[in-house]
Amino acid sequence: MRIIRTGAAPVGIVLALALAGCSSLESGGGGGSDTAIDDLSIVVPAGPGGGWDSTGRAMQADLQEEGLVGSASVTNVDGAGGTVGLANIANATDPNTLLVMGLVMVGAVETNQSQARIEDTTPIARLTEEQEVIVVPAESPYETVEDLVADVEKNGKDVTITGGSAGGTDHILAGMLLKAAGLPAEDIANDLNYVAYSGGGESLAALLGNKVDAGISGVSEYAEQVEAGKLRALAVSGGERVDALPDTPTLTEAGYDLVLTNWRGVVAPGSIDDAEKEALTDAVTELAESDAWQATLEEQGWDDAFLTGDDFDSYLTDNIAEIQVVLKDIGLVE
Repeated sequence: MRIIRTGAAPVGIVLALALAGCSSLESGGGGGSDTAIDDLSIVVPAGPGGGWDSTGRAMQADLQEEGLVGSASVTNVDGAGGTVGLANIANATDPNTLLVMGLVMVGAVETNQSQARIEDTTPIARLTEEQEVIVVPAESPYETVEDLVADVEKNGKDVTITGGSAGGTDHILAGMLLKAAGLPAEDIANDLNYVAYSGGGESLAALLGNKVDAGISGVSEYAEQVEAGKLRALAVSGGERVDALPDTPTLTEAGYDLVLTNWRGVVAPGSIDDAEKEALTDAVTELAESDAWQATLEEQGWDDAFLTGDDFDSYLTDNIAEIQVVLKDIGLVE
């Protein structure tokens, strides 16, 4: 586990201090600050770089720029697909703490058999999402996603599909695609030959080197190579086509009843009360509506997926249940 703290505290500070902090929840007229939250701790359950870290640091900058909190700090807690950070936040006592999380953590909780669960936290908001794209090398015989699926059905593990870590968003989409195509759940684990890499660069190299038959990743990982003609995009995974790949159909357009996005959001400690939850929700809602955040979304290429309150609670509950089924289908969870 690596712990990295930005701000005045030294690198390597113990996580308990980072979470306990000196945060205080005050009403607007309570002195010292006109904001409801004086000091906000944002926990990123991954190392520097990557989507969770970018999200946490963008939140830190924009919350402070807009004056929505007195100050905000970011603490990186790396390990086990985010479940190390989750274990610390679930029972944290500082109410002014947010954990960046998302679909990847939903899968990691199950595949790592984490004792700490997302259900132990207080959901605050879904913030962003990014579509996945299914690609093949430019010289591939697959012209459509139907061609790829048909070959998997016919030849099983002779067809290799690459993406990020086992049980992550890319792997989940591969399993969901085969299920949507009508493969019996008991056959998916036997037919799906998924080659996991730790980063998009490694999977891209495997594709460009014709070492695998197809790849799945976030649109931003592959769009440049598609535009350059080195990869062919077969389908994107969201509800609508994306601007970066306007000629690429959605999976729904291709005939599959399937929509999946790599979403990211924030949760708070499970111990906070209603007033503390409301203060955090208000701050994040104002952030989502701010000019600074809208500019960040455009700069980062993130889709706005803001959702909070009961709607986010329901979405999260349904998403966890759905991913549990998929991970069983692909043989990662019994």
